[in-house]
Amino acid sequence: MGSPFFHPQSLCESSQIGDGTRVWAFAHILPGARIGRDCNLCDHVFVENDVVVGDRVTIKCGVQLWDGVRVGNDVFIGPNATFTNDKFPRSRQYQDRVLETVVEGGASIGANATVLPGITIGAGAMVGAGAVVTRSVPPRAMVMGNPARITGYVDTPKHHGGPPVMAEGGHTVSASKVAGVKLHRLKEVKDLRGDLSVGEFSREIPFQAARYFLVYGVPNAKIRGEHAHKECHQFLLCVRGGVSVIADDGHHAEEMRLDSPCTGLYLPPMTWGVQYKYTEDAVLLVFASHPYEAGDYIRSYEEFRSLARGQGGLRLVA
Repeated sequence: MGSPFFHPQSLCESSQIGDGTRVWAFAHILPGARIGRDCNLCDHVFVENDVVVGDRVTIKCGVQLWDGVRVGNDVFIGPNATFTNDKFPRSRQYQDRVLETVVEGGASIGANATVLPGITIGAGAMVGAGAVVTRSVPPRAMVMGNPARITGYVDTPKHHGGPPVMAEGGHTVSASKVAGVKLHRLKEVKDLRGDLSVGEFSREIPFQAARYFLVYGVPNAKIRGEHAHKECHQFLLCVRGGVSVIADDGHHAEEMRLDSPCTGLYLPPMTWGVQYKYTEDAVLLVFASHPYEAGDYIRSYEEFRSLARGQGGLRLVA
């Protein structure tokens, strides 16, 4: 990999620069900054003292990393992306403590994006060019606009599934590429008095429910979920309106749209679930196999991926 390279017209005052890193013309790195291995800092990059940059990071021209910025491994930061560390800046007035902004591993930030202070850009997330990021971005989410909103998820195709298979009780089931996740088309009865959809526990709904909860009144820009369960099974029904669900087993992810009371989604344990793109009138009904227990939740996506990949694909499926 070799020693770091410094262009003759760069100014590096830090001794903490990793092997193989390249610092190009008119870049300026202050003494306290720490830069990892095999990074590429292009022309006119400025790095303040209290900054940590991981390995294999690309920082394009015109980017300033101010005190409090923490950049993980394999991050891409596009030209003229802007970081901030003070929510209420005033000339010659200084904060007692700067707000920390974290860009987790594998994330990408597009050209001319603005990132407000004190937020986290999740692992593998993608920030669109020109976006103004005012709140934390979940892992693998794609955000665009001002203010930035989630428009999709990286490497998450929409579910098309294989041919539906007739299951016990007369309903059909379509398998997902995500381990154990299945889309159920429940029985529907239509007549002049109104429509009816029905399912029985342990048949159409593949477990005995210990509780249920309803999610409603969610603004379109908000997301729900963002966790996995160690033991709890879930079955999701959107009884009014529509909502998109991301299911992820740590190896594969798919996006599924629930917009009918006859369409249910089964999520086994150790499935990372996210719900977003709620319609204004959406009401999501969730059946759960276990009573609420805080210790059953996995709320860190990195922890989930580590656990999911460490178990070699062994899944508990009803």
